[in-house]
Amino acid sequence: MKEKFDALVEHLLDGNIFLEQAIEILERSMIRLALERAEGKQIAAAKQLGIHRNTLLAKIRKYGVDNGRKPRPRRKPAAREASVRRRKTRTA
Repeated sequence: MKEKFDALVEHLLDGNIFLEQAIEILERSMIRLALERAEGKQIAAAKQLGIHRNTLLAKIRKYGVDNGRKPRPRRKPAAREASVRRRKTRTA
């Protein structure tokens, strides 16, 4: 395994890939594969990767990784009543 990884590092350096780009490539690939293996379940994918679910979600957004699930429709907040409530006044 170490030989394969060393060969990959050599390939990246020969291709003038900077460290930041290499990290992005590796993270994106690992996240995509973990999500595929977990059938789109983020908690299971995060456990496979050894990171918190919130960290995984941030990286999914950062890299634009498709998790294979349909996005949930965003709920709109309930509208306030149009009429203004009136305060009851005491009449003595």
